[in-house]
Amino acid sequence: QAQLVESGGGLVQPGGSLRLSCTASGNIHAIDTMGWYRQAPGKQRELVATISNNGRPNYADSLKDRFTISRDNTKSTIDLQMNNLKPEDTAIYYCKAEIWTLAPWGVSDYWGQGTQVTVSS
Repeated sequence: QAQLVESGGGLVQPGGSLRLSCTASGNIHAIDTMGWYRQAPGKQRELVATISNNGRPNYADSLKDRFTISRDNTKSTIDLQMNNLKPEDTAIYYCKAEIWTLAPWGVSDYWGQGTQVTVSS
């Protein structure tokens, strides 16, 4: 089994920045794509950004100018740098990873518990 733990959420004023982190741990053999998703109240969960195990990022078109995803394979960690935040960015942000575990052997999608980001004056 594996676990994902997010950190870095909080309250920020419009125009401000936040950096989210997600670390994978457990009985991990390898990690494929990792990414961030978000869910605002009353809305469906949506893609924010993903990053492959060789560092290739993929962004939601509406966010790529303000958000940057990065990855440190040595620490099994991804970060999301969010700049010029807007009230509409308010949501719970979830980390997701495709993880190969040793026991049981195989690959599964794992989700973190989520971290709240609130953008408000």
